[in-house]
Amino acid sequence: MLEPTNNDELPVIPGKRYFTIGEVSELCAVKPHVLRYWEQEFPQLTPVKRRGNRRYYQRQDVITIRQIRALLYDQGFTIGGARQQMSGEHAQQDASQFSQLVAQMISELEELLVVLNRP
Repeated sequence: MLEPTNNDELPVIPGKRYFTIGEVSELCAVKPHVLRYWEQEFPQLTPVKRRGNRRYYQRQDVITIRQIRALLYDQGFTIGGARQQMSGEHAQQDASQFSQLVAQMISELEELLVVLNRP
C-alpha cells in the first residue's frame, strides 16, 4: 500500500468518540511510535489514558495530528517550527476573539452614547 502524500488523501474520520492508537495510526498514515513521540513534543496532543496506560484519542486529537502531519510532511517544518505554528494558531484565534469582543463593546458604547445624548 502506498503512503498518502498529503492530508487530502487520508481516509474520512469516522463518527466515533474514541480511537485507539492503531486506528489513529491508520487514519493519519503515521506509525504508532511517531504518535507517542509527538505527544511529548506537542502540548496540544493529550489522549485520554485508561487502564494499562492505553491511549484513547478523541476526534479533535485526530484533527490535531493531521495538522501536525501536514506541517511536518507537506510543508517541511521541523518539530520546533511545527510546534511554534501550532501555538501561534491558538494565539491568533485568541487575538481574533479579543478584537471581536472589543468591536462589540465599542458598538454597544456608541449606542449607549446616542441614548444618553437624546434631549
